[in-house]
Parts: sequence; C-alpha cells; structure tokens
Amino acid sequence: MKRRRLLRWGLLMLALFMVVFAGASWVVGGRLVAPALRTVGPPPADLPVESISIESKSGARLAGWYIPADNATATVVLLHPIRGDRRAMLTRARLLHDAGYAALLVDLQAHGESPGEHITIGHLERHDAEAAVAYLRRRTPDHQVGVVGRSLGGAAAVLASPLEIDALVLESVYPTIDEAVHDRLAMRLGPLHHVLAPALLVQLSPRLGISTADLRPIDRINAAGCPVLVAAGDQDRHTTLAETERLFAQASEPKTLVIFSGAGHVDLLAHDPVLYKDQIVRFLDANLQPPP
Repeated sequence: MKRRRLLRWGLLMLALFMVVFAGASWVVGGRLVAPALRTVGPPPADLPVESISIESKSGARLAGWYIPADNATATVVLLHPIRGDRRAMLTRARLLHDAGYAALLVDLQAHGESPGEHITIGHLERHDAEAAVAYLRRRTPDHQVGVVGRSLGGAAAVLASPLEIDALVLESVYPTIDEAVHDRLAMRLGPLHHVLAPALLVQLSPRLGISTADLRPIDRINAAGCPVLVAAGDQDRHTTLAETERLFAQASEPKTLVIFSGAGHVDLLAHDPVLYKDQIVRFLDANLQPPP
C-alpha cells in the first residue's frame, strides 16, 4: 500500500512538472518570437536620407531609408539582425556611402516601425528581402544590386534566394534553426539545451505555421545565383565556426570566407573596421561593377 501511494505521488509530481515545464516553455517561446517594434526616430543628419515605405508579401509595409550617392552605379540593401532595426546598419551605410554606393535600409517585419505579429526567424522576413530588391529594381533599374545581411537579415536573404542580385554578403548567419536554438540554449543552460530546445522548436508549427525544414539557410545558399561572401567571428557561440564553415561549403562558386579573429556574435564592422573594409567592401567593389 505504501509503495502504491509513493508511486501515485511520484506520478503526480511528474505530471505536475511536465505541465509546469510545458507552460514555461510556451512562455519563453512566445517571448522569443514577440515583435520588436519601436519608434526609430528621425534619419541621421549626416546622410542624404529619404524616408520610404515598401509593400511586402510578408504582410507588412516596410519602413525604410534610401540613401543616394553621387554618381553611384550600385545600391546595397542592408538587412539588420534579430530584434534590431535599420539603425543597426547605419555604420555600414556610412562606410558604403563613402565608397560611392547608394544604400537601402529597411526594418524587417515585426521590427522597428514595420508591423508584424511575430518574428519568424527568416520565414516571413524573406519576403521583405525580396521587396527591398524589387523596390531598387524599379527605382534604379540601371544599378547593380548587392545585399548585406546580419544574422536574421542574412538568413532572410538566403531563404529568399535567388534574389536576382549581383553580390551577397552574409554575416553571422545560422545554417539551420535546430543548431541556432541549441547553440543559444547551450550557452545559458549547458546540457539542459537537449531538453529545452526540442520544446521550443516544436512550437514553430502552432505559433508560426512553419517547421524546422523551412528554416535551413544551408539548403538554400547554393541557389544565391551570385558571388557570396560569408563572414563570421571565430569565437561566435550563437553560430559556431564549424557551422559557418558548413554553410560556406554549400555555397556555389565564386565564394569567399572571411573569419574575424576574436569576434563573437557581434557587429563585425565595429569589431575590426580595417578587416571589414579590406574584405567586405573590396568584395562589393569587385562584384558590383557596372556592365560594360
């Protein structure tokens, strides 16, 4: 009798734990995909910025800044990381403007001033990358077009491939959502990531209507249809160097791999401006030349 009572209590405690765990996982998952909406404010005074809006198939009207450059023959789309907004790409816009490029910065759906119900880790945001490129093709049809995407922005560009662009720069981009979630949880929880990551990944379908198979940039990078540069930090724990090298291996030629020594999952331009200018700007210079 005592043994049965203990067994019942044990099963009751296990059931209670599972309910609490499921509830906590659902709350955490909701926070991870919650919109990162905010007022961006006025454009920077040191650049000739035009505020624009672009309709996207993601369902959002994207808020953005277009920055022309005198005598430019190419424009670069700058796509920000997760939970950021177009301001996160302003240092790149300044660098590229000084190098003679026009630039287009947009808030991805559910970020900044672009509406959206959920961040979808690249699934809906891929339509925003498409919309930005299409806008430029209409506005400056004679320009070459490049895309520079950081983290989420890069994943969105890859998942939208082929974008019919002339050069693609990917900074700190995850190869698969499974690895991205496991990596981030392992940083904080150690071996417990083996338990919590599946509980978060299974929420993709009920929350966003997608599966892990929809969030695999490694399966799309070979469809880019243009020269690709993959950049990452060798100390990045969000997307490890081994994962970056696997992503790069799947890209079609011509391709370039640039590793930033000592950098984690950070702004690579801020980490090493000299290397960034030498490698990334030089890559764009080489591949965004006007047609003869």
